[in-house]
Amino acid sequence: MDRIIVGLEGRPYDVLIGQGLIGKAGALLAPFARDERLLIVTDTHVGQHVLPRFAASLQEAGLGYAAHLLPAGEGAKSWAELERLVDWLLSEHVERSDNIVALGGGVVGDITGFAAHVVKRGCHFVQVPTTLLAQVDSSVGGKTAINSCAGKNLVGAFHQPALVLIDPDVLDTLPRRDLAAGYAEVVKYGLIDAPEFFDWCEAHIDAFLAGDADARRHAIARSVEAKARIVAADEKELTGTRALLNLGHTFGHALEAETGYSDRLLHGEGVAAGMALAFRYSVRRGHCPATDAERVAAHLEKARLPTTLRTAHVDASGARLVEHMLHDKKKSGGTLPFLLANGIGQTFLAKDVDLGDVATFLDEERAR
Repeated sequence: MDRIIVGLEGRPYDVLIGQGLIGKAGALLAPFARDERLLIVTDTHVGQHVLPRFAASLQEAGLGYAAHLLPAGEGAKSWAELERLVDWLLSEHVERSDNIVALGGGVVGDITGFAAHVVKRGCHFVQVPTTLLAQVDSSVGGKTAINSCAGKNLVGAFHQPALVLIDPDVLDTLPRRDLAAGYAEVVKYGLIDAPEFFDWCEAHIDAFLAGDADARRHAIARSVEAKARIVAADEKELTGTRALLNLGHTFGHALEAETGYSDRLLHGEGVAAGMALAFRYSVRRGHCPATDAERVAAHLEKARLPTTLRTAHVDASGARLVEHMLHDKKKSGGTLPFLLANGIGQTFLAKDVDLGDVATFLDEERAR
């Protein structure tokens, strides 16, 4: 089992990574249970495929539990589902000392973490991510949120988990499309500041997607190590370091908004297309060699991820997509910073981007 520490000053926490951890969860979570009982939040899909094994491990450790099932999908990150979840937690007599367990993907982790932040002015929670995207990204770092009619993740809080348990074996139950969507976030860490890790991804993509246990464990551990380092340096995006994790997200969130935050375009697919767009826009501005942008797109396409507006099933005008960007939570002082690149592993934050030029670029991209 790998143990990675998220080294926040005064409140570090562990991320444990290992095959079969779902079956050992009871023993690992026993110290986090109040009165030998845990409150679990999951969704209907995970409730069918993972919860039975997870619950069996709790029972084996002498722990009881109660579970709340959310509907599967991005639609669960809503005010209505947050209200249902908080009401359920209160009906189960949740206390501030409780550790609420988020068993599921990024949606489950986001809404559970936010509920834990607001109920009784703050409870603890534990992340047990069951999708690749959640394992390498959303479960670590404490960003919690729900969506609103104005955009994605606009209502939320920083609320760090007490523990993260990652079992790569659960990825075997993921549809290939969901696995590829999560893989986009793995690739992101190489593109930010680790070109050697991007090289590793190029060499091991086939093994990773085919289910090679060593490749998956290595990719997850490297991704978590990278995120833990960045989060420890800039927990709340105050210095700009953590903003690097948003590579591809400004473009990607606009694409997600245009597709209605639906299964038409999964979050990781939006990030993949967003990263390819960010690299091509960096070429347009004279920052990045065209060969690097082509290399990034080719690698993402090998994973069957979208890299253009057409393959992301978006045919909106550049002006419309930029309008979506104006709701981005990173906007400050009327300026929207963009993550661009001088090359693979050389991402930087640009605060001088003209949104009119972005709109023109996106109109040109519609022809690809």
